Amino acid sequence: MIQGSAAGLCVTTLDLRDPAQARGVDDYVLAHAASTPFHRPAWLRAIEEATGNRALMLAAVGPSGRISGLLPLHHMKSALFGQALVSSGFAVDGGILADDARAVAMLAQAARDLSRDRGGIAIELRGGPAPGGDWQTREGQHLGFSRPLASDEEAELLAIPRKHRAELRKALANSALRFEVGRERQHLRDHYHVYATSVRNLGTPVFPARLFRAVLEHFGEDADIAIVRDGDRAVSAVLTLYHNGRAMPFWGGGIGDARRLRSNELLYFRLMGHARARGMEIFDFGRSKVGSGQAAWKKSFGFEPVPLAYHGWSPQGAARDIDPNSAKYQRRIDLWKTLPLPVANLIGPLIARGLG
Repeated sequence: MIQGSAAGLCVTTLDLRDPAQARGVDDYVLAHAASTPFHRPAWLRAIEEATGNRALMLAAVGPSGRISGLLPLHHMKSALFGQALVSSGFAVDGGILADDARAVAMLAQAARDLSRDRGGIAIELRGGPAPGGDWQTREGQHLGFSRPLASDEEAELLAIPRKHRAELRKALANSALRFEVGRERQHLRDHYHVYATSVRNLGTPVFPARLFRAVLEHFGEDADIAIVRDGDRAVSAVLTLYHNGRAMPFWGGGIGDARRLRSNELLYFRLMGHARARGMEIFDFGRSKVGSGQAAWKKSFGFEPVPLAYHGWSPQGAARDIDPNSAKYQRRIDLWKTLPLPVANLIGPLIARGLG
């Protein structure tokens, strides 16, 4: 037990390795309208197993054991980037998930207590309600992009602005390009090659390959990999999560030829159709940095940006600096772009597993 009761409610740490407790958490998350896949035990355990960053699940519970709120956390540790309690690690969302303001306040206080117990490390909440008080809210850095899926393929095509639609039609007319979805080893290997190439070209260390395997294993049919091939060669790929009627393409990229082939346009358009066939209602394109080319590309695809708010707390008032746009990282990013891919893939996971 972490925190005392308030009108019958208390905060405790749940054991996600206990099948009954994990099932109770999943039932609560899947029934909550504001939940994300990053609140699920599947996400917490996959990140912990693949990166070594310990997962913790704080829960506000009543006397009967009924859950009234959750706060998933990963204790991120890095020699380069320091430590933090992050909700959720390697995610773009998370934060407190609760039924009412009382549960929000208790979970926020429990997180502060946990931070002090671990030496006063920073807390990062990537979404959820603002805890208020001495918590800081950071806005103006990231945008979210999502919209309802159209009723059919033709309506989806017409929902894309004319200029971008013309580019997509060129890809649709290219008979050498084919779209496929799967969860087999070959899909994982091809996705990792495409993704690793893409992030190396952006100057970012790639995540460990076992992270993608772990997410597929823990999410089961709620995750898959979509690939566009030019002949037999994978040119664009993305790992997608499915949650409460929402398709969330999460880790994706393209090789150097993707722009010429317009394979990214084809990838996401066909993925929309795949999501519709699965019964999804919302296509969530994820977050992008304000002013980035990625944000402009998503907007040109017919997605309107929505500002995102993140919340943080630290007894010292200082948060980790893991922003790739930070001036102190620019020289390193430029150097990383020049590394041969095998070298980047060897060193990158050792660095990236502490970023979170």
